Amino acid sequence: MSKRRDALRAMMAPIVMPPAEDKTGGAGEGASATSGPAGVAQPGVAQATPASATPASARSAPAKSGSLKAMGLSLQGLTQEVDEARALRAQLAAGGQVIDLDPGVVDPSFIRDRIADERGDDDELQASIAEHGQLVPILVRPHPAEAGRYQVAYGHRRLEAVRRLGRPVRAVVRSLSDEELAVAQGKENIERRDLSFIERALFAARLEDRGFSRTALMAALGQHKGNLSTMIAVARSVPEPLILAIGPAPKVGRPRWEELAGKVRDSADAWRSVIASDGFVGLDSDARFLRLLKALTPKAPKSAPARVVTDDRGRRLAQVEEGRAGLRLTLDPQAAPDFGAYLVENLPEIYAAFLRRQDV
Repeated sequence: MSKRRDALRAMMAPIVMPPAEDKTGGAGEGASATSGPAGVAQPGVAQATPASATPASARSAPAKSGSLKAMGLSLQGLTQEVDEARALRAQLAAGGQVIDLDPGVVDPSFIRDRIADERGDDDELQASIAEHGQLVPILVRPHPAEAGRYQVAYGHRRLEAVRRLGRPVRAVVRSLSDEELAVAQGKENIERRDLSFIERALFAARLEDRGFSRTALMAALGQHKGNLSTMIAVARSVPEPLILAIGPAPKVGRPRWEELAGKVRDSADAWRSVIASDGFVGLDSDARFLRLLKALTPKAPKSAPARVVTDDRGRRLAQVEEGRAGLRLTLDPQAAPDFGAYLVENLPEIYAAFLRRQDV
């Protein structure tokens, strides 16, 4: 057993639920069916996950810095696993229990927070579970409308990984209202900080469409009212089919999405031809966003080439440039040092002569 797995199990050991008591007086370990919250067999349960004593290796003294280096674990990876273990501790402390479920009886959350996209870390997660097992359970509730089924609050990627591996999924089962599920789902993603801006914005807009209050949304997304309003406004300014075509765009933040929203508004349905263009789907999500933003940005007109003004002897007097900002006249100080001052002084008279010629 790896030190990585021992460390996580040591963290979770103090709050692992004890085995259910057998009605005949024996330990629940020998029961033929897994007991649920009220001692009733749970449909779709592959097997119970009995509590076990903390492994001796996990009860040993904390590893010193030299040992940690030998383990070869990155600080970032450990931090994420510790956060997940803490979340599990909180769920168990709130009365949840860990059981093994058939992935076939577990449905997604009623509100999705992620935008489907090709993510390399999904393959890495599957490989990790294949090698070390599913160390952190997902959170589910009994399905509110279908007996014998469950609904995920969080852990969709872990569920899909074990589904592909053909294994049961370890899950914490809790009775949750719709609002409690949405808050738990949102908070888990805040702690992991792996949802992009537009995924969080779209998640907030979808929750609001289902009638959730702004108070519930602020709790689910960890945002104050002003930020939440901005997120929802962006999600509503960009058509959802366009958001889904772009994908999560993990490197794109709020300012760029607000910029895109303005360009989409000004260009009507021009975005449809962009997402249907050759090669668009083959780009990664951030590149798709940039292509669309560039395609919807009006191209600046090319400036006319500069024109040189000469006197009757062919000497250079000035250079004239015309652009979006207007006409620019640059005088050559060596050719006529005092001509600039003369021109400025007599400009009103020159302009009056121009108007008189217009009236002729």
